[in-house]
Amino acid sequence: MKRKVDPDQWISQAEAAKLRGVSRQAISRLVRKGRFETLSIGGKTLLRRSEVEEYLPKPPGPAPKGKRKQGSSV
Repeated sequence: MKRKVDPDQWISQAEAAKLRGVSRQAISRLVRKGRFETLSIGGKTLLRRSEVEEYLPKPPGPAPKGKRKQGSSV
């Protein structure tokens, strides 16, 4: 069974970069990390427009290792 694709829902990596105000390489890195659903057509990788618009980047720096207890001295 073929899946029907709405072309208005998918954008190129270049369009995604322009939409987010970042470089195409930044979008490419996010694609490689699996942060966006992708669709490959004719050698082009497309991203779902709504995911790009709603994407919230993770804060920079290392991930927190755990919560410190209040009032404990180290």
